[in-house]
Amino acid sequence: MARIEKKKDVVIVGLGWTGSIAGMELAAEGLEIVALERGGDQNTVPEFKYPNQIDELTYGVRLKNMQHPRQATVTVRRDDSEIALPYRSMGSFLPANGVGGAGTHWNGLLWRPQPEEIKLRSYVKEKWGESIIPEGMNLMDYPVSYDELEPFFTRFDEVAGVSGKAGNIKGQIQAGGNPFEGWRSKEYPMPALPSTYDASKFEACARSMGLHPFPAPAGIASTSYVNPYGMQMAPCNFCGFCERFGCYQYSKSSPQTAVLDALKRKKNFSYRTHCEVLRVESSEDGKTATGVTYFDSNTNEEVFQPADLVILSSYQLNNVHLLLVSGIGKPYDPKTNTGVTGKNYAYQMNGGVTLFFKEENFNPFIGHGSNGMCIDDYGINQNDFGKLGFIGGAYWRVGTMNGQPIRSMPLPKGTPGWGAGWKKGIGEWYGHSMSIGTHGSHMSYRNNHLDLDPTYKDPHGRPLMRMTFNWQDNDIRMTQYQKIKAEEVGNALKPDLLQSGFKNIGAKFDVRPYQTTHNTGGHIMSDKPTDGVVNRYCQAWDKHNVFVFGAGNFVQNTQYNPTGMVGGLAYWTLHAIRTMYLKNPRPLV
Repeated sequence: MARIEKKKDVVIVGLGWTGSIAGMELAAEGLEIVALERGGDQNTVPEFKYPNQIDELTYGVRLKNMQHPRQATVTVRRDDSEIALPYRSMGSFLPANGVGGAGTHWNGLLWRPQPEEIKLRSYVKEKWGESIIPEGMNLMDYPVSYDELEPFFTRFDEVAGVSGKAGNIKGQIQAGGNPFEGWRSKEYPMPALPSTYDASKFEACARSMGLHPFPAPAGIASTSYVNPYGMQMAPCNFCGFCERFGCYQYSKSSPQTAVLDALKRKKNFSYRTHCEVLRVESSEDGKTATGVTYFDSNTNEEVFQPADLVILSSYQLNNVHLLLVSGIGKPYDPKTNTGVTGKNYAYQMNGGVTLFFKEENFNPFIGHGSNGMCIDDYGINQNDFGKLGFIGGAYWRVGTMNGQPIRSMPLPKGTPGWGAGWKKGIGEWYGHSMSIGTHGSHMSYRNNHLDLDPTYKDPHGRPLMRMTFNWQDNDIRMTQYQKIKAEEVGNALKPDLLQSGFKNIGAKFDVRPYQTTHNTGGHIMSDKPTDGVVNRYCQAWDKHNVFVFGAGNFVQNTQYNPTGMVGGLAYWTLHAIRTMYLKNPRPLV
């Protein structure tokens, strides 16, 4: 029999970005809150302290900050003709492990979506007609508008501490910013960071070609900063250890830097680590949740945590799995296109051009995860979908992220992978290359989905979650268009060598190489319960006291990194809980 803990007003599952924010906002209401985290505790000191954290082998290659498959995994197949097999070696995506979640090891790029991406189906229908939507594409609108979300995007910018240059303030285009972005109510909290040589070189070339470069929006401090929770950030020193590493400098936007130390001071908040939530428990009538059952690896026992309000704020894959094993939402069936839980799983479509210059040195050890100059000239609201033959777009970024010699060693094609020839190639080319990266949208499709695996189980006896996913021609046509345009700019920079890496038509999903940790969908928002798991306030349609946060709410993936949208939706949802739900608990739609 499970041990029973004292009832709380709120139980939060997962203590990353959204769980931390939920704790802060709901603690302000005087509620008794407990957060449950599967991994261990992590703080800037001692876990991320210098010089321990900048160990490329331990953290960049052996992935000490990540969730390993022995802890939790999924099975993967490309279509229903294949037998799904467990994801046993970390590759394509890298979920986090521990307090702070993926916010501890991300690169810090903090975008908000374009207004057109929020209402993408309507945008396509109005400009080109629904006939251009490919068969099997589940193109959808969000049940909320950009204008409604804008104040909450701004709130997250301020809490996270973002450096950048606005391109559109209240409809007025601003010189030096992104002219194609949605309107902002104010400038970024901090000015943009300085550019490295490769970014400046790209900026000059792009501008000469009539493009519109602007600095990347960075969750990296360009100056000293104090956020609305009283948390302090220090200016970045361009050490080049962002992605896969915790920040020892208090410079990178993360729950540790922006929220957690303020949250831990709240007397009505507590958290427990090494506690894996197994399921959400339901009332006898099935209309509400009564709390969660978790496995406490500190004592090796199951524990029931009763609560009036359940917040699911763990990583997208884990949220969807919890919903499936808890029976929240009808499981999605791609054959009939009915059901909702597991529907519209999406990913990201990226590519890049690498340029080699024999006589130029780019000092690759100087950089940070969000470094660079960007363009949005080939993004979603600039592409003629009817003429180009695809729906979607991409932003580009050029800037040194790190010069770590194990993982970041671009060499010309044909260079031997080991031995004397490899050493010769490194001696000749290390520090003499720059890249143009394209970061593209990914649409949702009927066949790309998540469900429970009929064969494999986890150590607790629960079915593993099964991922059915493959690349689709629409998104590959989009990335091939980016390839043509990026090579044009690359050639204009006059490199000695140029090589490209983009997926070709017919490419199949390969789970082995890292791509992004931008897994989205599975508990999507909708304006009616037959289309999604949660309503416009991210409240479960069939259990009104369960709210679900994170990128699983995305109806398809945007062209941008998802964290800005995730944070904005979290503040939107918490505003609804604080102003509407707490005084009268009920379905809000």
